[in-house]
Parts: sequence; C-alpha cells; structure tokens
Amino acid sequence: MKQLVQSILMLLCCTAVLKVHAQSADAAITPHFNHTTVYVVDMQKSNEFYQKVLLLKVISEPFHDNKHTWYKMGEHGQLHIVQGAQNIVPHDINIHLAFSVASLPDFMKHLDALHIKYGNWKGDQGQTQARPDKIQQVYLQDPDGYWIEVNNDQF
Repeated sequence: MKQLVQSILMLLCCTAVLKVHAQSADAAITPHFNHTTVYVVDMQKSNEFYQKVLLLKVISEPFHDNKHTWYKMGEHGQLHIVQGAQNIVPHDINIHLAFSVASLPDFMKHLDALHIKYGNWKGDQGQTQARPDKIQQVYLQDPDGYWIEVNNDQF
C-alpha cells in the first residue's frame, strides 16, 4: 500500500511539473496586443482629432517621413496613423476601437465643448448605450469615418 501511495504522489508531482512547463511554453508563444493602424486621407485632421478629442499622446516612430504618427494607447498598446488613403470609405460600427474613461459624463462634456457628434449604437445623438453588463458607452467617428467607442468600464 505504501508503494502505491508513493507511486500516486510521484505521478501527481510529474503531472504538476508538466503542467507548469506547458504553461511556460504557452506564455512564450501566446500573442499579446501591440498596436492597431488606421489608414487616413488627411494626416493633419487625424492628428488633431486623436490629440485634441481623444487626448492621446504622440510617441516616437521610426519612419520620420510625415506619413506616420504613433500614439500611446494604454499601458502597452499603440495606435498607428498612416497617411496615404485615397478616399474616405464607409466603416461599419461593428468594427471599432474602444477606449475606457473614468467619467463618461465628463468625456461627453469634453466632446460637446469641441462640437464632436456622438451617440449610442442606434445613432441617437448625445445618448449613451448600456451594454448587457451595465457598462455605459458612446460612439463617435474620426475624420476618416473609423468608429470609436468610449465607455466607463473600470475593469
């Protein structure tokens, strides 16, 4: 009986070691978010929007060609703006960037002061939308028509 218990303990230890090893291997190859890019017609309009409306901070970019602007999004994410689109095309609201703010009402006042149109999913101007988890959100578009959600999710 003692030998059986020792064998079971040895098997459990080996299983635990293999599980930790598998998790470590997965961590080494599991992708994490780095950046997203929007392709724009007018870099100046886009930069003004992302800096003044969304209050994003410009970060260094390696091209230095006046066709790229990079912004910090959160702790480790980036937004890359690339000039060169020939025209503005329609974008579906289902495809959007999403940002969270500490106070959605204060952010909406900021949008109002800048005369930026925003609304809920249906397009009702100045109205918020409640997700099923009760998070409030609004939607707006950048100068090229890309949809942006701003919500009050606090994680």
